[in-house]
Amino acid sequence: MKQLVGFVLASLLLLSCGGRTSHFLGSGDSLSFKYATLPTVVEYDDYTVVTLNNPWKAGKELHTYVLVPRDVEVPFHLPKGTVIRTPLERVVVFTTVHSSLMMALECEDKITGVADLKYIKIPWIQEQAKAGKIVDCGDGMNPLIEKIIDLNPDAILLSPFENSGGYGKLEDIDIPLFECAEYMETSPLARAEWMRLYGLLFGCQEKADKLFSEVDKNYNNLKKQAQKAGVGRSILFDKMIANSVWYVPGGRSTMGQMIQDAGGQYLWADDNHSGSLPLPFESVLVKALDADVWMLRYDNDQPMTLQQLLAEQEGYNQFQAYQSGEVYGCNVRTSLFYEEAPFRPDKLLNDFIQIMHPGIKPAAPLKYYQKLRP
Repeated sequence: MKQLVGFVLASLLLLSCGGRTSHFLGSGDSLSFKYATLPTVVEYDDYTVVTLNNPWKAGKELHTYVLVPRDVEVPFHLPKGTVIRTPLERVVVFTTVHSSLMMALECEDKITGVADLKYIKIPWIQEQAKAGKIVDCGDGMNPLIEKIIDLNPDAILLSPFENSGGYGKLEDIDIPLFECAEYMETSPLARAEWMRLYGLLFGCQEKADKLFSEVDKNYNNLKKQAQKAGVGRSILFDKMIANSVWYVPGGRSTMGQMIQDAGGQYLWADDNHSGSLPLPFESVLVKALDADVWMLRYDNDQPMTLQQLLAEQEGYNQFQAYQSGEVYGCNVRTSLFYEEAPFRPDKLLNDFIQIMHPGIKPAAPLKYYQKLRP
């Protein structure tokens, strides 16, 4: 009787998988992550299953990928998921940050096309595009589908967004879409650790592991230095944008976590959002009126001055940080902030610590943020 029950249960499990042999029927080796919470990786003899948790819907999956080595035939029985042949040899990249990471992993030669070329400040990619070796695939929100089809890439790397409505025609061209959701991790090191997953995709896992180990070590050494320095200054972050909305990092965002790791007093530390909070000017003013220091990002040809900042919004002069001149700006046009910082949070943390602890001995000079002149 027990044998019969066992047979029925096994049959039901097989049927629940659509008649396929599922990876649940065998055992695989899990790739453990030290910080990252969204990806799960299980390696089997003939393939690897990568499951991405949905950062916006707890308990739901964002996507499942089945990585099959390029040098073997695709197994007949595979679990459900998007099949990707690895290592990737030809990719179209929709983000500047992943283009930069591929250069750090020395696999930039795999980039055959990019979206939003005008926003990619990496000289090598611009040179390759001028030489016709990398194709400009148009606007990331409305890409040139025909060009992408002609490139015949192994995959397209892009970032998912909540309630985006999908990827339009990109979903109809039978090219795997790899959803780069690491920006929704809730700590800088969790986000950076995704480089290990990309190393798996591009066949440079050992190099990616080594680079992340360096980042991890540097970051934690800096964090210990900040802890020894005690409680740092209170901070206001970023500024208003054109439509009169002020986006501040949520308390559980990577920026919010980095401020805490630097020993700073973040005014929205108790907030539970992992993204940004859209706030009116008045709300920010009430909360951050007496903040010790103000760190903001801007996009200019030249370094911003305090006078130019005030010209954008007269109300800025009400903040204590503005009155004392303790305003630090990161020019995202002339620096590689967006290209480097997500996967090298150790370099950004050094800036944060120096600004929040003015008397501390710096590990290196300020890299991204500089104090605004009058």
